[in-house]
Amino acid sequence: MRFSRAELHRLVIERGVTEASASTIWRWLTEDAIRPWQVRSWIFRRDPDFLAKASRVLDLYARRFEGSRLRPNEYVISADEKSQLQALGRRHPTTPPGPGRPVRREFDYDRGGTLAYLAAWDVHHANLFGRVEEKTGIEPFGRLVGEVMASEPYASAKRVFWVVDNGSSHARAGLDRSARG
Repeated sequence: MRFSRAELHRLVIERGVTEASASTIWRWLTEDAIRPWQVRSWIFRRDPDFLAKASRVLDLYARRFEGSRLRPNEYVISADEKSQLQALGRRHPTTPPGPGRPVRREFDYDRGGTLAYLAAWDVHHANLFGRVEEKTGIEPFGRLVGEVMASEPYASAKRVFWVVDNGSSHARAGLDRSARG
């Protein structure tokens, strides 16, 4: 059960705990070591190899791999996807502002179904690749990998490291062929 400061004050007075004011009660609570109204979400690690995997990723973000600095022709790409995006289109074009008139934007829209956005980010050189696909999966993710790896400087790089989550879309998307090394 949650109480506002006023409700808590009323309850304390009714039960005869104290005659203190609501602000005094609040001060006592905030000075106490236990604060049950403060909640922090937490997920415990389920993967026994989490520390090793996270360390490897953090090392790549710091331009290190297996204890050595990455060379200038080695790249780190972080990639993921956002699925189930609503594709919406305005039924009428937005009109620009004019003298004494604000922008006019139609609130009504047409639904275009759901789409997926796949993105790859070169974490050290700020290059972003993005694709809109009908759905997620190995093939769409493979197309993103192919697009990145066909462009320079990645096509001629010594190594390209891909950091992806453990989603099934990434499992066989050609990363082994693409990572070279």
